[in-house]
Order: sequence, then structure tokens, then C-alpha cells
Amino acid sequence: MRLSFPIVLAALTSGQLSAQALERFEFSEPHMGTTFRIVLYAADPVLAGDGAAAAFTLISRLDSLFSDYRTDSEVSLLTSQPNPGELIPISTELWSLLRVAQDWSRKTDGAFDVTIGPLSKLWRWSVRRAELPDGARVAAARDRVGYQFLCVDPNVAAVRFLREGMALDLGGIAKGFAADAAVADLAGRGIFSAMVDAGGDIALGEAPPGETGWRIALPQSQAGTLVLANVGVATSGDTYQWMEVDGVRYSHIIDPGTGLGVREAPIVVTIAADATSADVLASSLTVMGRREGLAFIRAIPGVAALVSGLGGFETENFPQRPGGYR
Repeated sequence: MRLSFPIVLAALTSGQLSAQALERFEFSEPHMGTTFRIVLYAADPVLAGDGAAAAFTLISRLDSLFSDYRTDSEVSLLTSQPNPGELIPISTELWSLLRVAQDWSRKTDGAFDVTIGPLSKLWRWSVRRAELPDGARVAAARDRVGYQFLCVDPNVAAVRFLREGMALDLGGIAKGFAADAAVADLAGRGIFSAMVDAGGDIALGEAPPGETGWRIALPQSQAGTLVLANVGVATSGDTYQWMEVDGVRYSHIIDPGTGLGVREAPIVVTIAADATSADVLASSLTVMGRREGLAFIRAIPGVAALVSGLGGFETENFPQRPGGYR
């Protein structure tokens, strides 16, 4: 799974609370290889606690479906048995995620690809040995990768794999998807002012009472903060997880084109209508690189990005001053 570096978050507190005198509550639990943090505003501790518990239960269920680190997960069992072309029923949650994933794969021309599982497993093997995989291994794994060889049925919850040995890795989308699902679940329980931070993949609901948004401090001393509500934010970078071989730094984020970790990966921050899309975009821009990634963002309405480089940070559609993006 893609490990994002943390973004510092804090709800604005200077304004007046609403007439209901909503209180701030915070909860956290480990899921999906990171810590999920929920901050919400509710009228009483019971409502807050029940809402958070339900959200964490939902996140735990999604983890049991999506994690390729778990041998008993749906994605692991799914790719352990299929014959090429066989129609396989799947859960509605996985079906919904894969439909979104395939749409982004087409838009990014494969920079984002959830069928990267064979390469992910090979790269993890290499990282444990602190050495690059040989070309033959990479070529063999790449032969089993390609979003074009995953058919997601548009009408029923089912998929087909068109090549043998395919495997899914949902690390570039699952945390954002889970954060969105948790915020939606909280809203269904009457808790609309909520933030779910999945280790840097963040879903924001309505603003805290009396405020215009949640304050987000940008990474690595980038000037200013953003005030956001009802959007998704995601970050990507190799700050905490990388491998160096012969003086070259390789990210844990794999480029489907080369089969290796991205070399000298930039820091990426993305904003989109939801955390699922922001999560995907952060992974995709890491693979694309600074110039191609920012050009890609320029062509998509309603999204924004900040990407690091040798000359500092460069942005596209990104708010330049605090308080300007909702």
C-alpha cells in the first residue's frame, strides 16, 4: 500500500459554535497499515462515540476486502483461483472501487493501475533484500499487469481477468475510498462536520461549527495553510518508505511502465471532490513526474495539485493563499 507522509490538520476554533453547541471529539484506530483518525462535531459523547465506532467497523470491513497483504481478503482470494475469462462475482464495495479505478486508469493512460499486484509483490521481495530485481523477473511480472486485461462488468458486481497470474494492489485508492465511506456513514447518522484522515489521505465533510473549513498546513514549510470543506486531500512521497541502490533512491510507489519504484519521487499534494480521487491523483502524479503530472491536472476540471522539484514547489489550480479553496 502507498504510505503517505502526514499532513498536519487542526479544526479552526476561533468562531462561535452553532446553536446546538456541538462539541469536538477525536478518535483513532489502526487500519490498512496506517492510523485512521476521525475528528467530528456532535451534540453529545454517545452520538459521537457510536458514530466513530460504526465508521471504524466499516473501515475494518473494507480492509478485509481490499488488503493484498491479507491472505484471507477478497482481493487475495479473488486472484488465487480464476481462469482467464471467467466471470467472477465480487462484493458491491469492491465492484464500486474497481469501476472508479478503471476509469482513472483510462484517464491516466495506465499511470494508475490496480492490476500492478505482480510487480508490487516483486518489489516488496526486492526491498527486503535491498537489491533491484533482475530484468527477467520484471518482464515476467509486467506480462501479468495491465488494466486493459481486467474487465469490470458495468451492470452486475462481477469481474473477468483476461490473463493468467493477475493480481490486484489497491494501495493507491483504498484508503481514500475508505475515508470517503466513513465520512458518508457519519453523515448518514447526522454527523455532518467530520474529517477522516487515513494516514494522509483525507476526506473532509462540512466545516466545523462557525467556521468556513478545516485548516490544513502544507508539508515541508510550504507557505500558508488551506481552509477546506467537502473535498478530499491526499499526499504522496518517499519521505518514510524508500530504497537506495547504487546511490539512486527508489520510491515504494511503482511505475507500471518500468516495473520499478519511482526514482527520486516528488512530494505531491492533491485536492479533488473526494478522497478517492485525490488518493488516485497523488499516486498517478508521482508516477507521471512533475511536468507531465501538472499538465494532466491542468486538463481536469475541479482538481488541484502541488508537486515538488529541484526548483521548489510548483502548483496547478492550487490555492496560493490560506482560505481560498472550497
